[in-house]
Amino acid sequence: MHPPLTLHKHPMCAQIIEEFQKCHLDHPFAKFIGECTDLKIKLDRCFRQEKALKRKANFEQSKKLRDRLQASRKETAEAITE
Repeated sequence: MHPPLTLHKHPMCAQIIEEFQKCHLDHPFAKFIGECTDLKIKLDRCFRQEKALKRKANFEQSKKLRDRLQASRKETAEAITE
């Protein structure tokens, strides 16, 4: 199962999405017996890569936020002890 195939949400995979949708339109019955399977595999790989990039960016952002929070807590603790 894949996420909704909206081009604006998946700019990295836009070309493959268009090819996949065209394949489904061109082969309305053959799609059930594997006509578009190669494109589906490419699409799944693209989605995995896209998700890995998002995961990495989110991790970096959370790391920065955590460091900022720890610095703030440290400043607060120092202010209280004074």
